Amino acid sequence: MNNNKISILFLLQKVKINQQGKCPIRCRITFQQDRKEFSLGLFIRPNYWNNKQQKAKPPNEGNTFINSQLSLIKNEINQAFLFLQVNEKIFDVEDIFLQYKGEAPKKNKTVLQVFKEHNDKLEKLVGKDYTIGTLWKFKQAMQLMKDYLKYQYQKNDYQFKDMNLKFIQDYEFYLKSEKNLALATVNKTIQRFRRMIRIAISEGIIDKDPFILYRVKLIKKEVVYLTTEELESLEKYQFSQSRLQQVADMFIFCCYTGLAYNEMSNLEAKHIVKGFDGNYWIKMIREKTQKEISIPLLSKSANIIEKYQEIGNEVKILPKISNQKFNSYLKEIAEIIGIQKNLTHHIARKTFATTVLLYNDVPIEIVSELLGHSKITITQEHYAKVVNKKVSEQMIKLGKKLKR
Repeated sequence: MNNNKISILFLLQKVKINQQGKCPIRCRITFQQDRKEFSLGLFIRPNYWNNKQQKAKPPNEGNTFINSQLSLIKNEINQAFLFLQVNEKIFDVEDIFLQYKGEAPKKNKTVLQVFKEHNDKLEKLVGKDYTIGTLWKFKQAMQLMKDYLKYQYQKNDYQFKDMNLKFIQDYEFYLKSEKNLALATVNKTIQRFRRMIRIAISEGIIDKDPFILYRVKLIKKEVVYLTTEELESLEKYQFSQSRLQQVADMFIFCCYTGLAYNEMSNLEAKHIVKGFDGNYWIKMIREKTQKEISIPLLSKSANIIEKYQEIGNEVKILPKISNQKFNSYLKEIAEIIGIQKNLTHHIARKTFATTVLLYNDVPIEIVSELLGHSKITITQEHYAKVVNKKVSEQMIKLGKKLKR
């Protein structure tokens, strides 16, 4: 039990006198040399306040009401302090204030509590700052944490104060061994949990970051894209089945625009606008980053738009097809043409960045802008090897020139 004393002091904020000549009364709680000061929503004339007695004088209806309110507030703060003395081993002045306000002391906030608070806030921002997909991923991360706590500790929740590096390492092992998640998914899950740790630190729930010595297992990923020859063979091939031809056309369209599946599916006539240069551009908000993208409409992508507008698609520019079917048909297309790659819609976006842009000497800053990446470092991280290859080619050319 903590036997330290608490000090409760009422004071006037004389610098904020209102038109009625009254100023706010504030309360200051002092505990273990730390202070918490807050407004009470009560106002008084400065000459009516007796600071030594901590009372409003002389007796009248208004002053009697203020004194009764101050007495009630002091009693409630003392009750909050007594409750924490009995129930908490460690608490501070902020916890006393939260207990007085009827809120859970910050030291009592658990991992799943913070997860839920975060997800509830995120849900209210879906369609504004976040997508429904982001919400789903954080809900999934919360469920994985629930499963882990049940499996590892037979608990329904976990205190942040008990968190350490071993907890994180054991959680990572659980995700790999028991949930059979791929390394990329494990990293993303840990990353979402790390956000809860940052929230806990910012709210004063914990003082130290248990992730300080944690090291992320890096994934070595090769960027898969279509070469110039593979893209040309796809463009020239005429499929006998209309469903395959449609998917091939849409894939080619994305190879020359870099649109992700959602943006391709939602593309409408209103997104095609005439730019400052007199040419047509695709202008829309990228769902993943909520960042506006502006992509010049190259002739090959423009021809595909014209083709499907002639068919009479009134709402969407391109045919409607699910992502699952789209990728399934791409497997058939790859087999027919002889492309020895696991063809998915996302490869079109990578082909746009590499074969169409970087291999045609478009600077990486512009590539990043056209892809709608939130930061250029993302582009550099994904396409570093491609950029290095171009640098190597240019240096070889330079070397030959210098030999002349």
